[in-house]
Amino acid sequence: MTKLKLGAIVDDKPIKVTVELPAPVHRDLVAYAEILARETGQPVTDPAKLIAPMVQRFIATDRGFARARRAHSGLS
Repeated sequence: MTKLKLGAIVDDKPIKVTVELPAPVHRDLVAYAEILARETGQPVTDPAKLIAPMVQRFIATDRGFARARRAHSGLS
């Protein structure tokens, strides 16, 4: 079984954002959605719904961002 960084997508109230993706990124997003659907057993009807959890995961695991955020907020 493949270990993906994303799990099942939580249904939450969204904020609308319009984004243009390069065609290769969109193809990868569609492929990721297909693999995720197989892995989780939950169909991903709209691959665009993966963008928010991917960005969230990226931000959560970016140590440089975490350090800068702590420094900016005055927390040690």
